[in-house]
Amino acid sequence: MNATSTGALLLCRADPETVRPLAHLLREQMLLARAGEEWSVLVPEGKPWNGGAEQDPEPVDRILGGWATALAVGSTWPVLALWWDADRAGFTLAAGFRRPVGYIWLTDGTPVGEDEALRTFAVRLGLDPVLDVQALEELTRPDPDADADARLRGLLAVLTRTGLTLPTGLSPGESADRLRSVAAVQREVDRVEWAGWRDAVRVELDAVESSRIGPWVRGPRARAVAQLAAGLPLLLWGARRRSGGWAAAGAVLLAQGVLGLVYERARAGADAS
Repeated sequence: MNATSTGALLLCRADPETVRPLAHLLREQMLLARAGEEWSVLVPEGKPWNGGAEQDPEPVDRILGGWATALAVGSTWPVLALWWDADRAGFTLAAGFRRPVGYIWLTDGTPVGEDEALRTFAVRLGLDPVLDVQALEELTRPDPDADADARLRGLLAVLTRTGLTLPTGLSPGESADRLRSVAAVQREVDRVEWAGWRDAVRVELDAVESSRIGPWVRGPRARAVAQLAAGLPLLLWGARRRSGGWAAAGAVLLAQGVLGLVYERARAGADAS
């Protein structure tokens, strides 16, 4: 993999204030900025796909897929991961506990994904079943003038009809360093950093209290139990495979489950008093 040509973006269909608490739980340094009225963009500050002193390199699509899943399972909004490297480019869409869908193009723009994935993509984002689906289907057809970066730009063009507006310079094909430098100078950009579990718990409880799901966390504990049951094996699987993205997904699920139980217990104690 050519590290200089590798880049990634996480697009969340929620405002930055809503995204920030969950982004903290990824335990990765990222820049968070607004990307339209209903969207936010997360730009990684590091390059975890390069590996480290004690970790082998991991494909960028696997890392981004894990991050997208981690954010989506703990929220009510979908997350779209865009990624590209020297050989391929593609996306992964995660929404709740549903199986993520994705598509891949080779560097020259050759489609290697399944057409059904783009139709599922359109349904989950509430796109127009005729006009938008037709535009997406164009991305699956041979086009000698469209490389992988152009395919992703075409995908983003469809999403502009949902209110997505990426800041100038945050574009498929740019290097991770270029993306980071562009994001850093955006208006009201926020740096997301891991501050430890204590602060994460406090931030997350505040977010739950003010979110649309706040009234529901006082009820049955089924959601929290399900998150705990799904999070532990996913965390162990990610650790065993040395997959940081999927380990992060498991960690977020566990954190969400624990925080849900803690929240309900705190509320019960407050009601009793």
